[in-house]
Amino acid sequence: MNILLSIAFVLCWSSGFIGAKLGAGSADALTILMWRFLPLAVVLIAFTAARRPAWRGLTARDAARQAVIGLLSQSGYLLTVYYAIQLGVSSGTTALIDGVQPLVAGALAGPLLRQYVSARQWLGLWLGVSGALVVTLADATAGTGAPSWAYLVPFLGMLSLVAATFFEGRSRTPADPVVSMTVHCVTSAAVFSALAVTAGAAVPPAQPAFWTAITWLVVLPTFGGYGLYWLILKRSGVTKVNTLMFLMAPVTAVWGALMFAEPLGPQTAAGLALGLVAVIIVYRGAPASGGPGPPGGPATREAPAGSRDRPIASV
Repeated sequence: MNILLSIAFVLCWSSGFIGAKLGAGSADALTILMWRFLPLAVVLIAFTAARRPAWRGLTARDAARQAVIGLLSQSGYLLTVYYAIQLGVSSGTTALIDGVQPLVAGALAGPLLRQYVSARQWLGLWLGVSGALVVTLADATAGTGAPSWAYLVPFLGMLSLVAATFFEGRSRTPADPVVSMTVHCVTSAAVFSALAVTAGAAVPPAQPAFWTAITWLVVLPTFGGYGLYWLILKRSGVTKVNTLMFLMAPVTAVWGALMFAEPLGPQTAAGLALGLVAVIIVYRGAPASGGPGPPGGPATREAPAGSRDRPIASV
């Protein structure tokens, strides 16, 4: 059963990149993001309204902090992912670049949060970054039509996610996960709606492909991805679920190749293999007595406050 749940989780989480690619053919990135988060925000508000005890103890300052985390981890992160894919960057390459985030967060945990990072974990970091660069180069030279600067866009999204991880890690009063997710989604709905209206992209297209992509994005990566995250976390622990996060890039690359004929040559395969080796090295190099680090990150001696059980964002 745990194996089946893990497979379902990897597929649901990876489906976010595929859904972004599906939507890119029918509408602007801002239109897709606006209509993904508006109904989601309404559903979550209605759901959390019935769980009033979850909001107790949440001060205005805590809510503002969660809004900033949502701005970084969802609004900034997803906008760069969707924009990169819209520019022509393959879904697999975007997933791999974003997948470097836990390694970067783990490496920065030392200087920023004074947490121990072993030499083996540093080796894993550099292997992971090398894998991302190899795949990026392969994608850029495969004639996808994306301009060279487009490959910097998902790196910016990855850094936005890293910033959200550490901003959350400094919080001393962690909110209820459902409450924080609601604040994040409401913030994203407001941001994307404002941007879409300003850009004249608020009106959704009439074609069914758009609403198929929206339904895909709401059901699979959001409810399926998050729901299975919590179930696996409860059954197997944070290290297990975080290790599964590193399978997203190769699964997305294969999925994109089969569904959209995206390039998947020897160089891309080599880069993905480097990424997987990096994961193994990072987790084997984790201190035996350590706890989980930032969400999605390698284990460290002391986890940032408020980040022990919480996923930052799904695509």
